[in-house]
Amino acid sequence: MKKLQKMTVAAVSAAMLMTGFSFGVQASGETEPLTEEAAVQEQASEAEAEQETGTTEGKVASADEMVTPEDVVEDWMVPIQADALNDGVYEVEVASSSSMFKIVECELTVKDGSMSAVMTMGGTGYLYLFMGTGEEAVAASEDEYIPFVENEEGQHTYEIPVEALDSGIACAAFSKKKEQWYDRTLVFLSSSLPETAFKEIAMTTVEDLALADGSYLVDVTLEGGSGKTTVESPAQLTVEDGKATAEIIFSSPYYDYVLVGEEKFEPVNTEGDSTFLIPVTGFDYQMAITADTIAMSTPHEIDYHLCFDSASITEKE
Repeated sequence: MKKLQKMTVAAVSAAMLMTGFSFGVQASGETEPLTEEAAVQEQASEAEAEQETGTTEGKVASADEMVTPEDVVEDWMVPIQADALNDGVYEVEVASSSSMFKIVECELTVKDGSMSAVMTMGGTGYLYLFMGTGEEAVAASEDEYIPFVENEEGQHTYEIPVEALDSGIACAAFSKKKEQWYDRTLVFLSSSLPETAFKEIAMTTVEDLALADGSYLVDVTLEGGSGKTTVESPAQLTVEDGKATAEIIFSSPYYDYVLVGEEKFEPVNTEGDSTFLIPVTGFDYQMAITADTIAMSTPHEIDYHLCFDSASITEKE
């Protein structure tokens, strides 16, 4: 961009030399011809001043020029660094603060204590990405811009570094049409990774809690999917022979089975919202499940995580 700015100054100078004169302003408000040399110096000085004081003007989209951003960083999120994950390549879901910046597929690579991701975009409207804000992108060297790579299907892909999962990452996108930077926030969701991606799974067990056989209530949250589906909380919890089972009631009647590991569970009701009795493998961690929905034109399996809060457990009256 500095090269372009220098070229602009040079172009102004050349234009002034070709015309042979310009006009200056006297104290009286009248004008008088300037010499070629003075005119060139004046135009060059103005261009340089604009270069120093207005570098971001018109190059970073204002709030009025952007779709209202969504808050994709949830209060419960705790950043997960690469050292908590096993090396490997994983499909990962990415939440974007802008509906205009749609990521249709993403592959996360964890290797030697660092993470990177290849994002496949739903459109071809951006030329570059920059890991930071639009203001920082304008001030940065073009060497720091991340260009797109076209895949075999003609989609634009970008390979970017990932600092952490479950953490807001600033990313500016340069619009091909508007020729300006748009600020985005990305969150790579740990809940979309398989449990085998994590080195250690810290959880609380029935044994840790010394729960006697009986009926309890426990607070539970559902994470993953589009975020629209929830589960009823508190949930009924039954402990028998040292094993816990929970009654999970979805906020939708369209789930026809749930997978916990390799085990498949059918709904226990025929009317109302889909209800399942499933084993609780642990508390205070993100327990992976897969639920199949028939709400769409074809059945579709969705990966979720359930988190049972051990501190909320109370005996059912």
